[in-house]
Amino acid sequence: MSGEPFLIRQVVVFLDKGPGNLAKLTRHLSAKGINLRALSVSEKGDFGTARIVVPDPDKCIEVLQEAGYHHRENDVLAIEVADRPGGMADALDIIAGENLNVEYIYCMIDARRGLAGLILRTSDLAKTIAILTAKGIKLLTPDDITPL
Repeated sequence: MSGEPFLIRQVVVFLDKGPGNLAKLTRHLSAKGINLRALSVSEKGDFGTARIVVPDPDKCIEVLQEAGYHHRENDVLAIEVADRPGGMADALDIIAGENLNVEYIYCMIDARRGLAGLILRTSDLAKTIAILTAKGIKLLTPDDITPL
């Protein structure tokens, strides 16, 4: 799906489980000028997975490689919904109504504008883009999540 304007490059970092490892990662990225726009952390077994969205994924990957972090990247979508009870549910109902599976989701909040940004990965990103666009859900581009 290369070239799709609504795909957001997400960087996934694998961390050993233990006190301070996430702090060490975020401090290292901060020291190199990497601003996290969204973050989700989960654990499985002896390791954790940090999913991050950053303004410059190429720079982030370079910084991770130099520091020896195991990582990969994949595409996700970012959509804008009202920051109110049911805002997320409305978008998820549309996705579910098309028999698409949400593999994972996490949020960015812009309380000043009363909006929430949802970062999500589904079983079929191209179909998700088509149905959400058709239903009037605003899909965000990489430029939309990059601070001015």
